[in-house]
Amino acid sequence: MKKVIIIGAGPAGLTAAYELLKDKKEEYDVTILEESQEIGGISKTVRYNGNRMDIGGHRFFSKDKQVMDFWEELMPLQGENSFDDEMLGRVKPLREGGPNPEKEDKVMLFRTRVSRIYYLKKFFDYPISLKLQTFTNMGLIRTIKAGFSYLKSIFVKKPEDSLENFYINRFGKVLYSMFFEKYTEKLWGRHPSEISADWGAQRVKGLSIKAVLKDAFSKIFGGNKKNKKVETSLIDEFWYPKYGPGQLWETLAEKVQSLGGKIEKGHKVENLEIKDNKVVSVKCIVDGKEENITGDIFVSSMPVKDLVAGFVGDEVPEDKKEIAKGLPYVDFQTVGVLVNKMKLENKTKMKTLNNIVPDCWIYVQEPEVKMLRLQIFNNWSPYLVKDAKNTVWIGLEYTCSEGDEYWNMSDEDFSKFAIKELASMGIIDESDVIDYHRERVKKAYPAYFDTYKDMDKLIEYLNGFGNLYCVGRNGQHRYNNMDHSMATAMVAANLIKTENNDKSALWEVNTEQEYHEVKEENGEESQEDKKEDKK
Repeated sequence: MKKVIIIGAGPAGLTAAYELLKDKKEEYDVTILEESQEIGGISKTVRYNGNRMDIGGHRFFSKDKQVMDFWEELMPLQGENSFDDEMLGRVKPLREGGPNPEKEDKVMLFRTRVSRIYYLKKFFDYPISLKLQTFTNMGLIRTIKAGFSYLKSIFVKKPEDSLENFYINRFGKVLYSMFFEKYTEKLWGRHPSEISADWGAQRVKGLSIKAVLKDAFSKIFGGNKKNKKVETSLIDEFWYPKYGPGQLWETLAEKVQSLGGKIEKGHKVENLEIKDNKVVSVKCIVDGKEENITGDIFVSSMPVKDLVAGFVGDEVPEDKKEIAKGLPYVDFQTVGVLVNKMKLENKTKMKTLNNIVPDCWIYVQEPEVKMLRLQIFNNWSPYLVKDAKNTVWIGLEYTCSEGDEYWNMSDEDFSKFAIKELASMGIIDESDVIDYHRERVKKAYPAYFDTYKDMDKLIEYLNGFGNLYCVGRNGQHRYNNMDHSMATAMVAANLIKTENNDKSALWEVNTEQEYHEVKEENGEESQEDKKEDKK
């Protein structure tokens, strides 16, 4: 029996464990080492005073049918209405024979996607749509300037050597300045001109004015729905676990343990002993004491920066040390704010409890505040909120750097700072705040600047370790979604089971030219999509 050590109990680590154990549990002794006391990584669900917080917001939708089937296997789709849909008479595509969320907990809900931009204290569609309200909000002069700017971008293309040029080529200089420049700088702490275009290529590569026009006309004139492709950010519905994403990963953790896998919490991996191009063991800190754990195979979802810094034994080439040392990350903070009501009016035609705005996410483009985005947890799932009928549970999102002035603020001070920003935008009255809670996450987002440009050299070096597999967002220093993180784990598990040392497929996940979550409405990829994926 081969001993497999997996670092990290997030989506990637848990998926790798399950894939190895589900049909070959007699062949693998699997142990997951998790630094924290929680399951799910950044996809965990935080519980606080009867309310639940989704850190960062996680829509369950993927181009990858294997991933979608995996999720549904863990948590079947609802067969009866959730209580908010029932109260409001909203129609959802219920799954025949599926569980009733009012009576059962392990259930995946169908939810409606609404994401908008808040700018100039007005709502704009996200992504930007071409309709009268958009032009009214922008004003005549801005609209004319944006139109000519976009036309120029069609004929005069900039070299895509930065994220700034990536955006300008797709939206024009004016729309870039309005909706991308300041937001991106707030998100990463760097101007888009200093950030690699790779980030755009992985996150928004399918979105452009062309995509917006195509979507708008398809809705107006219909067309062949069987072969219609829809960009993820334009998709109207998604799945969501009743109690948030952490519920699904906790369910998967239970399955891993039922198959004989071990999950060791409070095990912080500090060093990996390497010898003759193999990992021999890991050194953990457990309750302040060192513990050495040997293994035959190692799967890592820990940050690449920490992984390489932790290598001991054989000498690590100096240039590889420097690349790893310089890899940048952005840290994350969120404040959950419970209020009696919001000041924002619901001017849409969508029905909501207490007529709150229907948004899951609101992207905050107002330049005078540090806040990046806010979530309304009631709209993700009413079961995240202890009293969804009478209160609104809001998540305020910020990026920062560990050790900076915002990171070092006390929970009380930072929460009050965030609440004041929310009130300054006219979204709430401070007097309506009932409760609040702050969460901090280190290395939440791998960034695409500094030594990232040499990441290929580091990948080649890491692939040289025959028994080491790097998976997940931080494990590959790639801004992967949950489904991509799972896909890397599935590929790694398959390589392990087939004893295939060609790890190129492991690093090809989420690098296709077609946007990673483009799907046809019937859930199948067209032949054209498949050809695009292979290019």
